[in-house]
Amino acid sequence: MLDDWKLKIENLQAGYDSRQVLKGIDMEIRANKITAIMGPSGCGKSTFIRCLNRMHEIVPGAMVSGRVLLDEQDIYRANPVEVRRRIGMVFQTPNVFPAMSIFENVAVGLSLNGLRNRQKLREVVEKCLTQVGLFEEIGSRLYRSSTGLSSGQLQRVCIARALAVQPEVILMDEPCSALDPIASSHIEELLRELKQQYTIVIVTHNMQQAARISDYTVFLSQGDLIEYGSTPTVFISPRDRRTENYITGRSA
Repeated sequence: MLDDWKLKIENLQAGYDSRQVLKGIDMEIRANKITAIMGPSGCGKSTFIRCLNRMHEIVPGAMVSGRVLLDEQDIYRANPVEVRRRIGMVFQTPNVFPAMSIFENVAVGLSLNGLRNRQKLREVVEKCLTQVGLFEEIGSRLYRSSTGLSSGQLQRVCIARALAVQPEVILMDEPCSALDPIASSHIEELLRELKQQYTIVIVTHNMQQAARISDYTVFLSQGDLIEYGSTPTVFISPRDRRTENYITGRSA
């Protein structure tokens, strides 16, 4: 077993009403690594990642059982607000708040947590936008709307917002699916840098992306964890025929 894990998942089962989506997932996610979650459409990838910070349970009819440990603490026995501060989420479509300025979009989590000092907010916003390589591009328009930013810039604003509350883990649900290749490459480069400070879990339908940026890869199929290992091993020498068929395109 891995001894430097950040998240440990034990018999995780989840679904909606009477429909079971995840069928008992057991695995460990290593600290300061990028773990890619792959699998065909409908296999439970998004449900799985949303269970890791208790976003799944807010959906009407959602059910979940099992344990998710963050540094030995079961997140399902903790305050969900605190869980979501420690485990941030970036979604497939950049979810900026159009009525807010860029500054307010990045600072919103800090403001909701009670930080009111304008100078401190400015320092954190500038630091996070610098981390995502965006401050030089948009620093002169911080107090204006995000209207006019490209999709790639908007996604980096969302990542900066997630970083602002100083999470330990960042979950990403297909963050590049709506981006062009150049914007996607900027995000991929950013993730390689961020893993020095954060543990990153990314759902991706793009196998080339998973191969390029991840240290570990998970393959899910029909709610089951089929394979989990180092990315080179999973892609070059998969243990399960279903993984091989998926990677080679022989199955959808």
